[in-house]
Amino acid sequence: MTTKDTLIKKLQDKSAEIAILGLGYVGLPLAVVFGEAGFKVTGIDPDTRKVDLLNKSESYIPDVKTEAVAKLVKSGHLKATTDFSVLKDMDAVSICVPTPLRKTGDPDMSFIMAATEELSKYMHKGMVIVLESTTYPGTTREVLLPKLGAEHGLTVGKDWFLAFSPERVDPGREDYTTINTPKVMGGITEACGEVATAWYEGAIKTVHHVSSAEAAEMAKLLENTFRMINIGLVNELAIMCERLGVDVWEVIDAAATKPFGFMKFTPGPGLGGHCIPIDPLYLSWKMKALNYNARFIGLADEINTNMPRYVVSRLLEAMNDRGRPLQGCRVLVLGAAYKPDIDDVRESPALDVIGLLKKKGAQVDYHDPYIPHIHHEYDGWQMDSVKDMMKAVKEADAVVIVTNHKAYDYAAIIQEAKFVFDTRNATGRIAKGNEKVVRL
Repeated sequence: MTTKDTLIKKLQDKSAEIAILGLGYVGLPLAVVFGEAGFKVTGIDPDTRKVDLLNKSESYIPDVKTEAVAKLVKSGHLKATTDFSVLKDMDAVSICVPTPLRKTGDPDMSFIMAATEELSKYMHKGMVIVLESTTYPGTTREVLLPKLGAEHGLTVGKDWFLAFSPERVDPGREDYTTINTPKVMGGITEACGEVATAWYEGAIKTVHHVSSAEAAEMAKLLENTFRMINIGLVNELAIMCERLGVDVWEVIDAAATKPFGFMKFTPGPGLGGHCIPIDPLYLSWKMKALNYNARFIGLADEINTNMPRYVVSRLLEAMNDRGRPLQGCRVLVLGAAYKPDIDDVRESPALDVIGLLKKKGAQVDYHDPYIPHIHHEYDGWQMDSVKDMMKAVKEADAVVIVTNHKAYDYAAIIQEAKFVFDTRNATGRIAKGNEKVVRL
């Protein structure tokens, strides 16, 4: 049997040893899905806290239940380590490390490079490697392939196999999770794609095989560029509607009654999370190297990035209308997470809104039922969530709803607050006609 056939057989009968590099929001759910499918999975992460918690059968991610982790650890289908040398015994490796942007807007490839460097030390014949970290088109072929194959005298597609499969994790979502969200898979060679698809089909319900790693990389960027641009469109629509004296939320709801040709997006205080604010800029950066200006991406990024400043300017105007300058006002920001009902603060617009309010001289507090502490990496400030939220609502001169958590009783908040600025339409119809509430 060829190396390819032998490896596919091991993957299909679940005797292959699986490793997941990176045990965060992407890696841990993937490790659990593979473990529950019958694979023996080793999670590798340099963070000793994560490793210790997993080996104690505890989950640190809301989307992964501790009961699921405990069952897999007890059965021997999941273990974690900080020791990369275990890779020498692995048949299949999935790389799930962060790919943030630098402050300058350039891709930060340091996590991928570090993971590749460690993996390179233990490369051997008969391995399949899948990169899941979102990145620019060409990364799998240009960065991973030379380091993992050529340096060891191994021929890709014959001695070992390399593919890209973009993560599609949406934290807090219950209808589509890792197991039933279709996976796109693109190999460096046709054989690479076949092996990687055979592996993932053993745990994921649907795997869509594309012709190349570049096609898979580009598909991921298209998904989030589509969302970024459409969010930028409705954010600009909100600005235009405010100047026209039209309710943007009413306009969007009216347009959404059309059963075809329209997809509903809603405005907000800015973009957050690990994908939408970042992924399109990877594509834009790559295109600059090819002397092409991705104009839609640039314009949408400009509009979305400016939304926290727009929120603060609207609040300043609203407070002036009420005879109160923003400087010296007590402002309570409700919600720090980038989306409702999760504990993820990555790229959250709440951080920018709070920072801008502070610079305007406001006395700012925040509350979030999921996030007890926040800090701003570049400006250096840090804050703790207020313990008595309703007391803070009563004492604030203005309450700004940035994240529309379901846990909030918006009727009670409106009742007790002096003034509410709602950036998410969280108050909806209950605030209609109420002079204490202004919506974005």
